[in-house]
Amino acid sequence: MSTRILVAAASFALGATLLVAPATAAPTTVASSAPAQYKAAPIDWGKCKDDFLIDSGARCGMLTVPLDHADPTGPTIKLAVSRVKHKGQKYRGVMFTNPGGPGGSGTFVAGYGQFVPKDVGKTYDWIGVDPRGVGDSRPALSCDKRILKIGTRPPYDPTTGGILARWIGKSEDYARDCGDSAAARLLPHMKTTDIVADFEVLRETLNAEKVSFYGFSYGTYIAQVYATLHPERLDKLVLDGVVDPRGIWYESNRNQNVAFEKSIKGFYRWAARGNRDLRLGRTAAAVEKTYYRVLRKVTRNRINGVGAAELTDVVLGAGYAAFLYPEIASALSEIANKGTAKQARMLYVSQNPVEPRGDNGYAAYLATICTDAPWPTDLNQILADNAAQHEQYPFITWGNGWFNAPCRTWPAPAAPAAVEVAPYAGSVLLINETFDGATPIEGAREVRRRFTSAVLIEGVKGTTHSGSLSGVGCVDNKIAKYLATGKLPTRKSGDVSDVRCPRIPAPPTGLAGDGHDFEANPRITPLG
Repeated sequence: MSTRILVAAASFALGATLLVAPATAAPTTVASSAPAQYKAAPIDWGKCKDDFLIDSGARCGMLTVPLDHADPTGPTIKLAVSRVKHKGQKYRGVMFTNPGGPGGSGTFVAGYGQFVPKDVGKTYDWIGVDPRGVGDSRPALSCDKRILKIGTRPPYDPTTGGILARWIGKSEDYARDCGDSAAARLLPHMKTTDIVADFEVLRETLNAEKVSFYGFSYGTYIAQVYATLHPERLDKLVLDGVVDPRGIWYESNRNQNVAFEKSIKGFYRWAARGNRDLRLGRTAAAVEKTYYRVLRKVTRNRINGVGAAELTDVVLGAGYAAFLYPEIASALSEIANKGTAKQARMLYVSQNPVEPRGDNGYAAYLATICTDAPWPTDLNQILADNAAQHEQYPFITWGNGWFNAPCRTWPAPAAPAAVEVAPYAGSVLLINETFDGATPIEGAREVRRRFTSAVLIEGVKGTTHSGSLSGVGCVDNKIAKYLATGKLPTRKSGDVSDVRCPRIPAPPTGLAGDGHDFEANPRITPLG
């Protein structure tokens, strides 16, 4: 199967997934996130619009939930949901899913059961959800559809006072636009705890005593908070691309800057092996030099509308997924050797269309990470942090910093601190590749420490983010066995990975096609 990865051009956060409360803030403890007195109306399941869901046999509908779960009799909103029901007599329960983000549309993941080996996935009801404010849920957030429009953004590296002033202004303007937007009433209610409460309403609506959860990237953090607030409601957990609960969210973004510097090296090595066709350099170091030479070139003068910010965003995709290497290398080769950027332009525009609600994923991403925990408000501190880190980790530090910069003046209050993810004794299967840039493997190790029965599968030396069910038998067959029997691989003693599997392989080297594969594989949002 070809993993549907959400490649949002600003894929910086695990989407995102990444901030941290000040050291002086005490952890937030939430006793319950879905008041029992609210009872949603049954879902009217009907035809889906998405071709993948239709082909998967899904049905779609809308779930009504409170805008504010602390006020269950107050205003309500609607969430888009999808379901692929189990097939056959064997039924193992409900499988909740989330593909990452925050801000990623999640209805399509209901079709993922078909990719679990040995038809095990078909023994569950797979449920997809567009989280509040996202996709087909209503209202959907949008602040400025042109915010990521090609040709409108300066280079990320603020080498002049003019560039710095433009980025500060763009960040403040976008935050203000979100506060003035038609769906601004959502902004105080976009925290992860709100999303968990929505899932609890959905569980009750489906009459499920317990549910299982398959989370990718930010979806792994939703599952962690779910396990903290409602541990008695969970059966099996599969968490792929695991968010570190200690870094919600400022420090997590800073950790990404370090990790992406490592993951992109895999792309440089791959491109060097294909130098005969790509002509980017015979060694990884030479390819890296070519990238920065091309980056300087488009910084001075845009090519086909592609400037430094757009090129950085396109190449960042290679830091997320090895299967995107050919398309991205071909686009980089075109600029380096032909002086045109038609492929890079197509790749960027395909992920950042200027259309109504075109910024929906970005707006929803910020609405969550800016309010899950406090964000620094001292501009000088933020600039100093980025400048210091850029010296050692230049690949994405400034891009990541500006992507998250609206949090400094975000128009909705943040929680006093992030939820403290509690120890959990239920069975959990964790999956992470060694050099995952969006969710560094140390996050998976930290969750393994807290989830005392969890088992960690490491994709050794891999650089792909949240790539399970992509055909690596060592990983996918263990997922199937766990979902079929509840039996995990043996947990080892010590702070180690329990199973070491081959990484998701990169495609053969050489020139790629026209960018179709990149466009057809949506799941990278900033975390992802």
